Amino acid sequence: MRTCLVVDDSSVIRKVARRILEGLDFQIVEAEDGAKALEACKRAMPEAVLLDWNMPVMDGYEFLGNLRRMPGGDQPKVVFCTTENDVAHIARALHAGANEYIMKPFDRDIVTAKFQEVGLI
Repeated sequence: MRTCLVVDDSSVIRKVARRILEGLDFQIVEAEDGAKALEACKRAMPEAVLLDWNMPVMDGYEFLGNLRRMPGGDQPKVVFCTTENDVAHIARALHAGANEYIMKPFDRDIVTAKFQEVGLI
């Protein structure tokens, strides 16, 4: 079974994402900040990462840079979640190594479409 790491400081967002992604046959690992997410990746590299951008301790941008420098860190498909809709913000994330983005709030149809676009389903 494929694994998706859901990284968000909101337990509600993690719960919603878990329900959607489990319905798409992913095993879910959760982290509430980028530092905990990096530790999870060191234990077992996921196939996918659903990544919040604005978090305490380590934000999504810093996590993504660290992930992409790790051995095997170029492999996971990273879909970042944001409430920001300006082009510069999105371009910065894609330039940092994100594969796709989702605007919050999201639903099953949006997650399914984005995961299809990056070849995860």
